[in-house]
Amino acid sequence: MARTDVRRLVRLYRRSLGAHLRATLEYEADFWLLVFGAVLTQVVGLVFLGAVFARVPHINGWDFADVALIFSLVVIAEGIGSLFFEGTWHLAWRVNQGEVDYLIVRPYPVVLQVMSANIGLNGLGNLVSGGILLGWSLTRVDVRWSAGLVAAAVVLFVSAILIKLAINLATNASSFWLESPFSIFAFALHQVGDLARYPMTVYAVGIQAALTLVVPFAFVSFFPASALLDRGEFAWVGWLTPLVAAYCLAMAALVFRRGLRRYESTGS
Repeated sequence: MARTDVRRLVRLYRRSLGAHLRATLEYEADFWLLVFGAVLTQVVGLVFLGAVFARVPHINGWDFADVALIFSLVVIAEGIGSLFFEGTWHLAWRVNQGEVDYLIVRPYPVVLQVMSANIGLNGLGNLVSGGILLGWSLTRVDVRWSAGLVAAAVVLFVSAILIKLAINLATNASSFWLESPFSIFAFALHQVGDLARYPMTVYAVGIQAALTLVVPFAFVSFFPASALLDRGEFAWVGWLTPLVAAYCLAMAALVFRRGLRRYESTGS
């Protein structure tokens, strides 16, 4: 794809998000309620973690700052997904109502139209709270920072976010087959993804395997943090996060394309 084409796609995506943002900001009270609600949700989770570590200083070798790092990666990934790619969660309704017809005839990739079709302002609250928590945890963890390690951390964190976005897209693309007006399957897996807020070592082997090999939520937080902290016998697996991200993106694109090919509108 030519550089001018990429710039055009980015510009159109930004304009689409901007239109939805302006429409949403017309209701200022809703904006602040969504942001405050998102921040409050994450604060409640942190209070729970704090209560646990107040009684148990370490869990399987992980202290509060380590787990806060894992927790923050999930919150940031969810915030970016909601703020910039919220339209993915409305795909089921569009398929059920036949609204994908309008997307197909426009000279713009359908997948980008889907992802930029809505904006979730609660994601802003998640980004703020997750960013603050990430900054705090990175100053508390036992890591000897260097320029190379900082660059590696950026690659790991970006890859982790891409994995989360790819999972969201692939699971919501199941709407092309299920044809329900609600993304029940995607939402159920999203709830399972909350397990990635904590170290995988606290779970049974079966759950660890599912979160690593079946739906790789562990690569959204636990494995990148393990690699960065050099923690545990499987810390090296975290360095595979960019490869897992590439695989997840390819699979999400494949699932979406196949789903789009079988789309039959509403028949009316």
